[in-house]
Amino acid sequence: MSSQDVLQDASTLASYNVLLQVMFRALTFVMNAFTLRFVSKELIGVVNVRLMLLYSTLVFLSREAFRRACLSGGSGPGRSWRQTLNLLWLTLPLGVLWGSLLVCVWLWLLEAPDPQAVPHYGPAVGVFALASLVELLGEPLWVLAQAHLLVRLKLGAESLALGAKCLFTVGLVVLAPQAGLYIFSAAQLVYTGCLVLCYLVYFVRFVGSEGANRKGFPIRTVGELLPRSAPGEPAVDWALARLTWSFFKQSFLKQLLTEGERYVMTFLSVLSFGDQGVYDIVNNLGSMVARFLFLPIEESFYVFFSKVLRRGGDVRSQKQEDVTVAAEVLESLLKLVVVVGLVITVFGYAYSHLALDLYGGSLLSAGAGPVLLRVYSGYVLLLAVNGVTECFVFAAMSQEELDRYNGVMLALSVSFLLLSYLLTGWLGAVGFILANCLNMALRILHSLLYIQRYFQAGPWGPLRGLLPSPALLLALALSAVVTALSESVFCCSSGWPLRLVHVAVGAVCLSGVLLTVLLTETRLVAFVRTQLRPGTRSGTLPTTREKRM
Repeated sequence: MSSQDVLQDASTLASYNVLLQVMFRALTFVMNAFTLRFVSKELIGVVNVRLMLLYSTLVFLSREAFRRACLSGGSGPGRSWRQTLNLLWLTLPLGVLWGSLLVCVWLWLLEAPDPQAVPHYGPAVGVFALASLVELLGEPLWVLAQAHLLVRLKLGAESLALGAKCLFTVGLVVLAPQAGLYIFSAAQLVYTGCLVLCYLVYFVRFVGSEGANRKGFPIRTVGELLPRSAPGEPAVDWALARLTWSFFKQSFLKQLLTEGERYVMTFLSVLSFGDQGVYDIVNNLGSMVARFLFLPIEESFYVFFSKVLRRGGDVRSQKQEDVTVAAEVLESLLKLVVVVGLVITVFGYAYSHLALDLYGGSLLSAGAGPVLLRVYSGYVLLLAVNGVTECFVFAAMSQEELDRYNGVMLALSVSFLLLSYLLTGWLGAVGFILANCLNMALRILHSLLYIQRYFQAGPWGPLRGLLPSPALLLALALSAVVTALSESVFCCSSGWPLRLVHVAVGAVCLSGVLLTVLLTETRLVAFVRTQLRPGTRSGTLPTTREKRM
């Protein structure tokens, strides 16, 4: 498969993932806004911080390294999928080990919430751990689907699972709000069960079919999806296993960095469960675009870079067409996330208070919520750039470079946790976001230096994508000033007519910014139109002439 074909498939995957995440966030946005009227902020804090941290930690530590390693090898004919699937099935026993350890920590080492305010904590811990193990059952199927770019499978499965979870949660919150944690625990189990069932049903029908044969799908029977051995061959590819171990050491540190503030809140008790609930709501609102746009792009184009580039190879020893395509895609991705991140930063400042007031009323807008969301809007820009740069770096690094990077991650993890603790004691919940900003800036700097060294032997300059056009920067600066003045005059305690004026001012400014993008960032517009728009079949990048316009 040529690099342009891989680019087209990865772009399709990214676009469908973006649509999927938009739907996810829209549904959860509505569901959370609805349930805030029926449950306490203490319950939200326990579920969204304490229990979801258990779930994400168990799942991430059990599968992330396997995902990274097994997707790095591509899906070519020289690959032994029997050995790969055998390796992937190790996620389940690893999950059982992690689950046993983490459940003991969550039940006996951490402070339990007040049973009068938040009952049923112990059973909820057990059910969330069980839901994590159920999700790990589908990991080999998920990797198969991702490696062979079965984009509609992921879209359909996660849509059905999320829809079932939302309906289940809303129904029980209305009918039996006194059930408390039982509602959210059972809903998480419903989600993972539906997700795995969808993947299982799809592959039972797909394996051995005419469509699978046309795609050159390497699995011929359903039985081949299960762990199995072959005479004279090792059960797993040991080179892939060593790469998995390298990623595992890195994933442990990455989890600390990704969920660092939740670990500090959970283990050091720097905020009450109610304050944790408010912080988590603001965090989810602030990260909405990062999750539904940036994360799918990162996941999908990691697959692209892994297939196009040879891990650890010098650019001069690789196919120059592939390196050129990779450099141009990286430049376009950087330009995309920088532009989107700047727009979020500018408009997030002036519309944070209004957004929180609409979403949760005075529960969110009366306290530190607006300040938290404003600071988080700036953090989104760093989050976006880091996602794309690390996506490339992790796909291009050799195993030895990954091992060395683990030391960098360890230093960043320790400094981040220390900064979180110190800044939170000084500035409250805002300290978490500022610590994240500093940590993310250091990670970006490391990735940029690697990218610069990687491409310095040739004419490529993908880091040009970090620099928007001067006209766009001017439009964003004017919008920041105008919307800030509009907020001070029209929002947010003078009634709905003046609020609507504030919204109209923002709409006009945003329209001006988007028009400037269309006129000055023509290559970015072409990239989005040809590569990220769902249903497009073009696998080519904009031409050099388009690039220079």
